[in-house]
Amino acid sequence: MRLVPESGDVGKRLDRYLHEKLPEHSRARLQGWIKAGRVLVDGVPARASTLLHAGSVVDATPVEPPPLRAQAENIPLTVLYEDNDVVAIDKPAGMVVHAGAGVHSGTVVNALLHRFASLSGVGGELRPGIVHRLDRYTSGVLLVAKNDAAHRALAAQFSQRSTEKLYLALVQGRLVRDTGRVERPIARDPVRRTRMTARLADGRAAWSEYHVLERFDRYTLLEVRIGTGRTHQIRVHLSSLGHPVAGDTLYGAAANRRARFFLHAHRIAFARPSDGERVTVTSPLPQDLNDWLTELRA
Repeated sequence: MRLVPESGDVGKRLDRYLHEKLPEHSRARLQGWIKAGRVLVDGVPARASTLLHAGSVVDATPVEPPPLRAQAENIPLTVLYEDNDVVAIDKPAGMVVHAGAGVHSGTVVNALLHRFASLSGVGGELRPGIVHRLDRYTSGVLLVAKNDAAHRALAAQFSQRSTEKLYLALVQGRLVRDTGRVERPIARDPVRRTRMTARLADGRAAWSEYHVLERFDRYTLLEVRIGTGRTHQIRVHLSSLGHPVAGDTLYGAAANRRARFFLHAHRIAFARPSDGERVTVTSPLPQDLNDWLTELRA
């Protein structure tokens, strides 16, 4: 494909320009094309940092990666609840839910395929059983569907917002109000594409409610209930209040020695697909976050 930069593109890095013009391709894939010499600027293989000039012509020869399939791996999993249709696991912080963005092993899906004989296929070969997701460094309850019927039933509950999702979050600063609600749409940040933002008028509707559990000198422990499940929702909403999740430097929190930010999916309640009975699954606060609170209380 041939791209001709416009006057407003002069001075832009090549990788940034390609990502703006070809948003259907990930940054990692575009970087791969550049490194493989498949992107030419004025007929010469270019680097990601190449700056575009007036009159430049960009030629790209795309290559699609081979289709991926998730592979089973013997990775320990903690099961919090299980029946014939649904499994609830306790996802540890640092574990990616499914392959993507250069991560193809060590995921929750890899572990699930080793542990369970059958999972739903509604989400495709890369996401068997996955009904919803948690961020890589968020720990806690994650629901998994064993079959397609259960997957559709759970997906309908998430869509209709009949599931209850409760998180524990430690935020920077002392919140004055004991309770509050944030109702702001969430969209991809147009400047920093790894972030989401609640500062734009457009975006997907989202709401989060919080209740203060404990206050410290420079932090506040919250219980957060969300009625929607947007990417980075709690992190974005709390940051928009001026109280980012502790340790979450992507959304403005101060850096610290911890390996993760303080956000834990503490409880989820749903209707069991087989008979509609309400099921509540709770994940205890992991040791590293308990230690963090112990230090603050001391």
